[in-house]
Amino acid sequence: MGWRGILGFEYGIVLAPMGSDVAGPELVATVANAGGLGLLRGPDWESPEYLKELIRKTRKMTDKPFGVGVLLVFPHKENIKAILQEKVAVLQVYGGECPKELVIEAHNAGVKVVPQVGSVEEAKKAIDVGVDAIIIQGREAGGHVAGQDGLISLLPRVVDLVGDCDIPIIAAGGIVDARGYVAALALGAKGICMGTRFLATHESYAHHTYKRNLIEYDKTEYTDVFGRAAWPAPHRVLRTPFLCDWKSLPEHENETNQPIIARSIIHGVEMEIPRFAVFVPNPTTTGEIESMALYAGSGVGLIKEILPAEEVVKRLVEGAQLLIQQTFGGESV
Repeated sequence: MGWRGILGFEYGIVLAPMGSDVAGPELVATVANAGGLGLLRGPDWESPEYLKELIRKTRKMTDKPFGVGVLLVFPHKENIKAILQEKVAVLQVYGGECPKELVIEAHNAGVKVVPQVGSVEEAKKAIDVGVDAIIIQGREAGGHVAGQDGLISLLPRVVDLVGDCDIPIIAAGGIVDARGYVAALALGAKGICMGTRFLATHESYAHHTYKRNLIEYDKTEYTDVFGRAAWPAPHRVLRTPFLCDWKSLPEHENETNQPIIARSIIHGVEMEIPRFAVFVPNPTTTGEIESMALYAGSGVGLIKEILPAEEVVKRLVEGAQLLIQQTFGGESV
């Protein structure tokens, strides 16, 4: 088992590109400086010049490579052009099929392509178009969930599918500590991708109430209540009192006919947030914070404190090394 050498990064630890703007320059740069792959989250609308500024701001905080995540269900062509022009290390895509033309275009710009998928069928398509690595997301993941299978059964099937192809598999879904890291390695992954654990860090651009709730609540719910109009896909959120009150929301209801419950500035744009909107609260958000979408993976109950992101990476690496030495008698991972 090993984690070194994945896509040229020191460790196989990936920061998920959490929305709406939680995975910002400070968090991405901190993870990059610690040896991981930080994925920046840009706007979910076309704003190429703003995205370039985000990339440049991140580069002022780190001289290490990093990537940008793009959600394909929203307008993205101009944003991807900006990413390739800036020649970041990795373009991560999810929420749609990754076309071969995009992979070729990215490779011509010197950018690696890493899609996130939630099934064996999606993984097969990604392999066929020549991607550089694949993030396999299990149903345990926080935020929007791509598939129905749990990580422990899905991951080894995709590892077997890849076979001898030089395509690292990165595990995502419910992993928050060294035990999850080692379990993913044992199942054949070369790295892990985490959102919730990095959400609960000092550097994440999440509202302090959101971070506090990650410590206070230990259960999540797989639901479709939030963002039905903007992005009608199932997602996993904290099981808050608000969610318990509304989880049986009638199918015809969505965020388009709801009252405004909060206001926020997201990627420089002032927004009114209706009830059941897809957006998460950041430090600028005012209003009913705990009635907003508070995405979290099923491993949230293992998170007991808000930490510096560098410390998260350090504990993962050192903890995994110790666990493998004590349990399997290996000298390193």
